[in-house]
Amino acid sequence: MTERVDLSTVTPPVALGPLDGRYRRVVAPLVNHLSEAALNRARLHVEVEWLIHLTDTGVLPGAPRLSEADKGYLRDVVDVFGAGDELEELAAIERETLHDVKAVEYFLKRRLDAAPAVLGEGTVLPQVHEIVHIFCTSEDINNLSYALTVKSAVEDVWLPAASAMADDVAALAKEHAGAAMLARTHGQPATPTTLGKELAVLAHRLRRQLRRVAGTEYLGKINGATGTFGAHTVSVPGADWEAVARGFVEHLGLTWNPLTTQIESHDWQAELYSDVARFNRVLHNLATDVWTYISLGYFHQRLSAQGSTGSSTMPHKVNPIRFENAEANLEISCALLDTLAATLVTSRLQRDLTDSSTQRNIGVAFGHSLLAVDNVRRGLAGLDVDGAALARDLDGNWEVLGEAVQQAMRAASIAGATGMEDPYERLKELTRGKKVDGPAMREFIGGLGLPDDVEARLLDLEPGTYTGLAEQLVGHLDD
Repeated sequence: MTERVDLSTVTPPVALGPLDGRYRRVVAPLVNHLSEAALNRARLHVEVEWLIHLTDTGVLPGAPRLSEADKGYLRDVVDVFGAGDELEELAAIERETLHDVKAVEYFLKRRLDAAPAVLGEGTVLPQVHEIVHIFCTSEDINNLSYALTVKSAVEDVWLPAASAMADDVAALAKEHAGAAMLARTHGQPATPTTLGKELAVLAHRLRRQLRRVAGTEYLGKINGATGTFGAHTVSVPGADWEAVARGFVEHLGLTWNPLTTQIESHDWQAELYSDVARFNRVLHNLATDVWTYISLGYFHQRLSAQGSTGSSTMPHKVNPIRFENAEANLEISCALLDTLAATLVTSRLQRDLTDSSTQRNIGVAFGHSLLAVDNVRRGLAGLDVDGAALARDLDGNWEVLGEAVQQAMRAASIAGATGMEDPYERLKELTRGKKVDGPAMREFIGGLGLPDDVEARLLDLEPGTYTGLAEQLVGHLDD
């Protein structure tokens, strides 16, 4: 038997997972924020800014002040990271250090040594080796780097995409605010609503979760090995280290956490991931509802201009694959986000490393959610409402007016009308388990002895007009 090609050796490398393979195009924007390379760039950014912060504040006796050219050079190290062979260089250093943050420290020190070739011999950067990473444990760098990368991923990529999708749902709700539709509670015909109102419910729920995500507080700390500023106060006892730390964390655009162990407690991450998971679950509800409306014929799916294959054997089919794909990816995303939220809040005593491995999956969790959002947007964009199907379903279920008749009888009785006894039982006898058409319902209403105005109002009622304030309620999307 001929030996097969070892796919693990193929160039370019074959992706192990779908996010970096089949679906790369959709989730690629997250690479700039939540990949290993993006994390290392953020670490480099934190190290550079800490060096600048310490020299700017003059907190270290004898430390030189950096010129604007020096600072520009350092920040450019971060800005160009990844443009050349920096990723491979850093990887080579890490193969020697066997420590990711230490590798970043050494990488930066190499750039300090190379500064005179760019800035001239007058630069002080080669002299500040010992300020790089001073008073820092690796978690001081990591917690700030993760906060920065997650914040930028949410605010620059995930939140805009999710918000645009929620806006699409809201727009569809407004467009069909008055489209009467038979409701189904427990899967059975129930009091009519409108298609727009049902979509508005989902848009409203999605937007509420998005507001929670948008309000996330991203915390950070830089206080040493056990969160006590121990080395700081021994080495430079005259400094206000709390003020220095707070100023630095806020300079990065984060919220300072004054009380930590060696790690920032990750509670903000758990809160964020729970909110995103809840958004995912509401979106999953939308996907399954729209799938059901498609199966009922309320929605028709448009064929793409390029054509599509619904089934490999049944050419008549146009499958709701966008919504099914979204369901699957939302479930995977929620599983990861739930794990992140549950595990990141716990660290044994002052530090263990379980969070280090767990956090490497943040990008995967957001990637599957982003992919689902994209699929729902594309699925919604290909839908047309079949008004005739909505009308047929309503006209085939006149028994749903039983609720309106019963409640009108109760109200009439309270207002003093006689002969309105046992309205529930009388409607139950007429409608339960039975199909009732318009003539039968009107005949029943006419025999109840209702006050003339109530009877006239009920006789004018049809399933398609029995939608209450549904159309009006859609307006709350603009509240």
